[in-house]
Amino acid sequence: MLGKVLNTTYDTAGNNIQSTLEDGTVVIYNLGDMAWIIAATALVWIMIPGLGFFYSGLLRRKNAASMLWVSMVVLAVVSFQWFFWGYSLAFSDGANKYIGDLQYFGLKGVLDAPSIGSSRIPAIMFCIYQCMFAAITPVIAVGAIAERARLGPVLIFTFLWSTLVYDPIACWTWNANGWSFIMGGLDFAGGTPVHISSGTAALAISLYLGKRRGYGTERLAYKPHNTSYVVLGTVMLWFGWFGFNGGSALSANYRAVQACIVTNLAASVGGLTWMLWDWRLERKWSVVGFCSGAISGLVAITPGSGFVGAPAAVAFGVLGGTACNWATKLKFILHYDDCLDIFAAHAIGGLVGNICTGFFAQSSVAAFDGITVIPGGWLDHHWVQLGYQLADSTAGISYSLVMTTIILWIMHFIPGCRLRTDEESEIIGIDDAEMGEFAYDYVAVDAELGPKAELAGAPDHGRGGAGNIEESHSHPHSIEHEKVGPPA
Repeated sequence: MLGKVLNTTYDTAGNNIQSTLEDGTVVIYNLGDMAWIIAATALVWIMIPGLGFFYSGLLRRKNAASMLWVSMVVLAVVSFQWFFWGYSLAFSDGANKYIGDLQYFGLKGVLDAPSIGSSRIPAIMFCIYQCMFAAITPVIAVGAIAERARLGPVLIFTFLWSTLVYDPIACWTWNANGWSFIMGGLDFAGGTPVHISSGTAALAISLYLGKRRGYGTERLAYKPHNTSYVVLGTVMLWFGWFGFNGGSALSANYRAVQACIVTNLAASVGGLTWMLWDWRLERKWSVVGFCSGAISGLVAITPGSGFVGAPAAVAFGVLGGTACNWATKLKFILHYDDCLDIFAAHAIGGLVGNICTGFFAQSSVAAFDGITVIPGGWLDHHWVQLGYQLADSTAGISYSLVMTTIILWIMHFIPGCRLRTDEESEIIGIDDAEMGEFAYDYVAVDAELGPKAELAGAPDHGRGGAGNIEESHSHPHSIEHEKVGPPA
């Protein structure tokens, strides 16, 4: 990229930009398309701190700041990794069926040539847009470290996971040389690369870290400590998802508008569905339940957002909200501690979305951009499409689970790289133990702590009331253990 002089001109109306490539080829880009993708990039970026607020609000007060830290630092690590070799591994022209080469190492040569994603935008624009997808995916996954992990090793894990898990899955899904792309799998905006990969990685992290102190007791039967953070995070995520799905059209066209319509509709229906399921049990109208369902609907519609019509989006919302709600019970059946229910929301939600895409994808909707031609799904009597969707989903789940587990256990035996924190830090809270900073005023944190003498079996760590936190005192409005943890 450095040192190259662009040979560009505008047309007389100023609506298009013309670029002459090194081989003499002339390409023309519409400035409206470019403006939309720039805006969509910013929309997806804002989802990342939004996810941090969402996670932070669901946790206990003593761990709230750590999730905000995670969202921003992981974004920074992946931005460097994407520049270094991530983009090349995912989207190089010489990629094989599984992963790319180092053709674009350090973004060398990534500039004005038509992108591998669409000839409507240049490679440099496609690169930064896809960087946001690469960044939010590990942020989703590492939410599973909540309340029981050291923060430093997260930096190493993020770089390795992005390289060894996200980039290969993105390559086989979206690169024209990838096996799923060639097979005919349909994934418009990241059902497998983003949601299934991150949700399954969260399961692997949860299994590796083990259960938190007090698991299975009333100590962990707590409600979200800050409902306002949960709502704020949901607003930022929902807002950004218009760029996440609508921007995946990679052009300002009817297909982008349709993606925005089904995105909003699936989120709305998903939120209502989850809230009604919770009302059936509690006879309370839960805003946390609505937010959880809205995100489940957004996850489900992601792979099909550029392929399905508005009526199908209602089915995506109902099925996504229902499946993810019920999937939150898996952790009690299988005895793993996924305190934010990331596997239930993202892996199961992504799987539901992929399957529904196999049923409801329509060639007529895909053609809204005037370019795309697909055989469609079951609505178009293309019966094999469901098999393609299941194959892609199964591969994503299996690969992410195995590779994430391998990464975690290799790091486990490297000095200084082990993720699991000790019991003392868990009692004190990750904010204090790892950061020395808090999401709120220190006095407010201190006010919720019980006397040291009430710490059941906890040693005196010499920090007074501020350090000796008994989990049960942090949650005055305890709920039944079976209802803990709306998903993220």
